[in-house]
Amino acid sequence: MDLVYPPVIGAAKAAFRLLDVRFQMSGLERVPESGGAVLASNHVSYLDFVFAGLAAWEGRRRLVRFMAKESVFRHPVSGPLMRGMHHIPVDRAAGAGSFDAALEALRRGELVGIFPEATISRSFTVKPIKTGAVRLAQEAGVPLLPVAVWGGQRMMTKDHPRDFSRGRTIGIAVGEPVPTADGPARVTEMLRERMQALLDDVQRAHPDTVADPGPDAWWLPQHLGGTAPSPDRAAELDAAERRRRAARR
Repeated sequence: MDLVYPPVIGAAKAAFRLLDVRFQMSGLERVPESGGAVLASNHVSYLDFVFAGLAAWEGRRRLVRFMAKESVFRHPVSGPLMRGMHHIPVDRAAGAGSFDAALEALRRGELVGIFPEATISRSFTVKPIKTGAVRLAQEAGVPLLPVAVWGGQRMMTKDHPRDFSRGRTIGIAVGEPVPTADGPARVTEMLRERMQALLDDVQRAHPDTVADPGPDAWWLPQHLGGTAPSPDRAAELDAAERRRRAARR
């Protein structure tokens, strides 16, 4: 039973109303009315699981079980909520267990959400992605849906202070299912292409992209005139972050 998830959604929507957050949503009808499916989303902010989950809730009144790093489940505040919403912890040192848990959820007819880039993209383009989303869809025999979210980086992302100014716009789009009959590597390549194309569409339609962003539009990728790191520079920053974490361990 989902005693926690619906109230959390209600609280999030109330907060969005207070902040006058506006949503541009498309493709919600592509979320299946029933049965399992993998929702593979790009990742630009710490709030993306909320926005990607809204696509299924607003479109079909369905709940998404997101795969999230195990440390989130140990946090004294987020941990009980994540467990109460039946999200799936991912222990990167023992990934088989989380894969099996996600596979079981899909076979029960659940929607499983995954961020195949694994971490937030500092360049605000789609990074190289892992094969897990594709392998889950193939083994469970369920649709694989690309999802694009955009705008949350202006509220809460890496390397920048939180900013919950009123009147933000969030773009969310669900794409056509990706064919999964080919090998995992080829399908993963196709999924990344579909995710980037979907993100391009959402970015172009976003009012803050269309408007003059000013000289320091850190929240826009370079190909749209922003000052976010290039994909190569972002990869260097990611590698430096991994080294710092390893040193702390």
